[in-house]
Amino acid sequence: MRIPAPPVQNSRIIGLVMALFFAFGFCTVLVDSIIPKLKATFALSYAEVMLTQFCFFGAYFLVSLPAAWLHHRIGYLQGVAVGLLLMGLGCLLFTPAADAGVYPGFLLALFILASGVTIVQVAANPLATGAGDPRSAASRLTLAQAFNSLATTVGPVFGAALILAHGVEVPDAGKLSSQALAIARREQAQVFQLPFLMIAAVLIAMAILCWSVRHWVRQTAPSVAIHGNVRLLRNRRLLFGAISIFLYVGAEVSIGSSMTNYLMLPGTLAAAAQSAGTLVSLYWGLAMTGRFIGAGLMRRANPALVLTLCACGAFSLAVTSSLSAGVFSAATILAIGLCNSIMFPTIFALAVAGLGLQTAQASGIICLAIAGGAVVPLATGAVADLIGLKLALLVPALCYLWIAYYGRFTAAQPVGTGSPECGDTGRIIGEIVT
Repeated sequence: MRIPAPPVQNSRIIGLVMALFFAFGFCTVLVDSIIPKLKATFALSYAEVMLTQFCFFGAYFLVSLPAAWLHHRIGYLQGVAVGLLLMGLGCLLFTPAADAGVYPGFLLALFILASGVTIVQVAANPLATGAGDPRSAASRLTLAQAFNSLATTVGPVFGAALILAHGVEVPDAGKLSSQALAIARREQAQVFQLPFLMIAAVLIAMAILCWSVRHWVRQTAPSVAIHGNVRLLRNRRLLFGAISIFLYVGAEVSIGSSMTNYLMLPGTLAAAAQSAGTLVSLYWGLAMTGRFIGAGLMRRANPALVLTLCACGAFSLAVTSSLSAGVFSAATILAIGLCNSIMFPTIFALAVAGLGLQTAQASGIICLAIAGGAVVPLATGAVADLIGLKLALLVPALCYLWIAYYGRFTAAQPVGTGSPECGDTGRIIGEIVT
């Protein structure tokens, strides 16, 4: 949900904004580390364990509009403080979920954590762009997104060290009584408590800080109009762009979520849980590297063409990985992160080109499409249960085919009068690449 940037009374807020981007990026990517542990602890199928992402990204769809309303009612930093406290509450709920040893308890904790992430994220972009000279707004947003990318790179290392270090042993339900099985699951689930208690302490401290400096931003967010979305979706460029965001986020999350288990497969690396979890950081690290490369490339290249090439590259890598084995299979799936790097901002910029005053409303529609991160991983998990995790990579691969089509479509589809020319759109993408 995109809302205009507020004037900021104190430019020191930029440091706080960088910390916010790091915090919600770290919490989001940490879900990838808990998936293999939950799968083993509760003997879940791939479809069942992907409910974690369904609950997490489903919060984006359900909470984005209420989050915008909250920032309108009480103010940006006050709303951010509420979001951080909600994130902290979600982290604290991992403790009773572990003590009870029940999987739905973790799903509830993840949904509450993601609801807080959504509230913070809705305000983070306008706070970053409004924290200083408007002429350097794009530069500040790029820096903030770099902190987000840094978090997604180091988060898997943290998760591997504190969550996956003791392996992913599956309790043998055939040899244990129901009472002994429940005890074993509770014992294994204890590994979630310390890292999430640590994160909760940091988030609560950040919430207190945001509340104490709330006078730095005195304005509230503007009210958000929710009417007219159906009429706006008659624009095929926007409609297809929203579908592309849905599929892109779904593909990215599907691959990131299954990466640890994929690298542990005998046909891939047969890696130990901690080693596989640590390698996931390469996937996100390549995405971060690609964003910096893309920031320069997109100023000169045709953005629609670059999107098509990256989507075709991601499709080829996913298919190649699914049909190969060993180190080559691992390297090709990790390399998808590089192809993913420019997709979100490029699709976004192409989808809203030429919409003028309707851009903010179109941005809200696109943000709701992030719910693809809830649906596509669930489909990928269901396919993995039927034909195996390696062939399930074909599900995100098909998502990339649509994105490649969208690149070709926008290259051939002229935008409305007064819209940015191709070079201008590329320059904008280069400035906001995330």
